[in-house]
Amino acid sequence: MKKMHIVALVLIAVAIATLISFMGDVTSYDTIASAKNKPGKHVNLVAELDKSKPLIYDPVKDPNYLKFTAIDTLRNSIDVVYHNSIPTDMQKSERLVLKGYVENGTFECKEILLKCPSKYKDDMNETEKNINSGNGYGNDKNNTAAETKKP
Repeated sequence: MKKMHIVALVLIAVAIATLISFMGDVTSYDTIASAKNKPGKHVNLVAELDKSKPLIYDPVKDPNYLKFTAIDTLRNSIDVVYHNSIPTDMQKSERLVLKGYVENGTFECKEILLKCPSKYKDDMNETEKNINSGNGYGNDKNNTAAETKKP
């Protein structure tokens, strides 16, 4: 066997080992129902804060205890306990990514990531109105950007 073949085989083996090591870091998101079926196993939930239920946080009594109810996209709910201070603007957040595990029917959260509302979100009614009135971004005769000439 030539030295070049041996080097190529070693490089292929290193590439396969690297890919396999990164496979353990792949993150999957679970629903609340599937997380309840995996008690004690680390999962990531995408949910939102249930604003109809109380958020329990008393920084004077215990600044490292937060309890709230989360709802996933399938409208399942679970009580969440987070042993840290409340994240800033959590009540304004559209979505929460909760990392932790289910224990005794409660989600023991280790980390909370917030997805804040986008300031770039389009109002669909306003967009449709602009398109219908000819003030959109289409190639129509009212579009002055298409008519500008280079100096």
